[in-house]
Amino acid sequence: MKQDHTRSETIYGVDRWGKGLITVLPNGDVALCDPARDSATPISLPDILQDLEQRGIASPLVLRVSSFLEHEIRNINESFASAIKRVGYQAPYRGVFPIKVNQQAQVVDRIVEFGRPFNYGLEAGSKPELVIALAHRLAKDALIVCNGVKDAEFIRLAILSRRLGFNTVIVLESPKEAETVIEVTRELGIDPLLGVRVKLTNQIGGKWQESSGDRSTFGMNTDQLLRVVDRLKDEGLLHCLQLQHSHLGSQVPDVNDVRRAAAEACRYFVELTREGAPLTHLDLGGGLGIDYTGEKRAAENSINYTVEEYCANVVETVAYAMDEAELAHPILVTESGRAVAATSSMLIFDVLETTLYDAPDAPDVQPDDHHLVADLAAISGYLEAGRVQECWNDASFYRDELRALFRRGYVDLRQMARAERIYLSLTARIKALVAASDEVNEMGEHLEKVADVYHCNFSLFQSLPDVWAIDQLHPIVPLQMLNQVPDRRAVLSDITCDSDGKVDQFILADGISPSLPVHSLPEEGRYYLGVFFVGAYQETLGDLHNLFGDTNVVTIDLRADGGFDLLHEQEGDTISQVLSYVEYDPADCVAAFRKMVDEAISSGAVKASDRKILIGAYRDSINGYTYYE
Repeated sequence: MKQDHTRSETIYGVDRWGKGLITVLPNGDVALCDPARDSATPISLPDILQDLEQRGIASPLVLRVSSFLEHEIRNINESFASAIKRVGYQAPYRGVFPIKVNQQAQVVDRIVEFGRPFNYGLEAGSKPELVIALAHRLAKDALIVCNGVKDAEFIRLAILSRRLGFNTVIVLESPKEAETVIEVTRELGIDPLLGVRVKLTNQIGGKWQESSGDRSTFGMNTDQLLRVVDRLKDEGLLHCLQLQHSHLGSQVPDVNDVRRAAAEACRYFVELTREGAPLTHLDLGGGLGIDYTGEKRAAENSINYTVEEYCANVVETVAYAMDEAELAHPILVTESGRAVAATSSMLIFDVLETTLYDAPDAPDVQPDDHHLVADLAAISGYLEAGRVQECWNDASFYRDELRALFRRGYVDLRQMARAERIYLSLTARIKALVAASDEVNEMGEHLEKVADVYHCNFSLFQSLPDVWAIDQLHPIVPLQMLNQVPDRRAVLSDITCDSDGKVDQFILADGISPSLPVHSLPEEGRYYLGVFFVGAYQETLGDLHNLFGDTNVVTIDLRADGGFDLLHEQEGDTISQVLSYVEYDPADCVAAFRKMVDEAISSGAVKASDRKILIGAYRDSINGYTYYE
């Protein structure tokens, strides 16, 4: 096969979206780079998988790279610190990580660890998330920002946590919630730390534009805001109001939207201060995006700015607004989740088998075959570069006519099988001629419709729910053989029995494609694919379609010598575990199956000697991995 490392790497655009974290080695392996040590040897992902296999950890699996997570936390904090120093901003940055983005313990634990030098905190949008946050020893000046709908129990725990030294801020989402806070405060006799969530009128672009603007779900309009401020004044609690929360949006693609939204948030901050609120913190929520495609433009799956530009724009905008209003600079807070966690995880799985939509050769036409079979086979005689479109049209016509005749009973099964094989062999030759041509025409679109299907060992619904639900794009790349030019194009099918369980949009260097360049499966060894930047939401949102549970999860740390340390392993769900999630008692299932076996023995349908084999097979399955083993 043709060797062309440069071309193969370029096809997938790794250098565009990889952020310096992902590279391709000369041997064709995809490798991980240590962002903290430029001189460190990149480590081959296939080598990591081989090592994990030897330890008994099989794919499909989620691979978390602790080094990547630490890098992103350090990057956002140091970028804000640099902008603050350059602008002369007079207050620090205190970021918080939204637990909802990735609630897994190994992720949150490491975020707290890596964030401690920066007084990095957590955002909790529910009672369970607050419980998680309060189980961590945060830095002295770190915040816990409580968003979302809060009942009295939620509020009580948040206020009581102040006695342990937590800087727990209750963000008021509505006048009704303010009343609940007032009641609990009276009961406890402890002053809370309060914030108010203000709806901005500025609406961002991109996939999550509905999370911004005055029609967004959470927060208060100006009328509600003033009602709450007046109520706090009446209760003697206005001094507790120290934070204004104004969510810019999610995955903001255009940096100018960041500037506009931040400027509007500052206007509210200035006016609330003039109303007597002693605000000290300005929380601009989420918004910092990820460039999934590497396009570096304002698009749904891309952004037109860097982390450094985002931080600079926020600091400059707020500094200008506060200086103009002659107010002290507030402590800056952002709730960047996607930008912190997304790059740190990747989903890895292997291809189990393929359905190929071409064939290397054609069968001979039989004397009693329908004349259309012979007409189809005759196309081979005039198939050449200048007549590709004509041959495609003829082949499609004859194949469709034969299928119609088969449905009406005029063509038998063996004739139809020969015709389909002839058609696939013509398709193979047409693909080769189109690939060798520089001419741009609609043939490429035709051939996308006959892309192969690579059947892969994963569940789209469990591991990549956003790909299925909202057409989120993630970089997907073969993990080996990238020193060889891919010879096939495919869509990916998962192992659920659902036609929606497929991926048919892929990020390539030259744009978004409905098929992925792949290689013919090797005769020996597995063919692995990696889905990158899945650390935000994908590990949390998955469902149990076909009862495929969580995959194996491995957390590693990269070493300077090109090796890695295994920090943590979380075994994937067993069938027994997922059955319990849907209200089955695994012990009852075993007992029911055992009873049916014993009844079959009593009736003579099964030998008594087979009892152990049958029950053993059932027990092995119920205790096994939900994925292909």
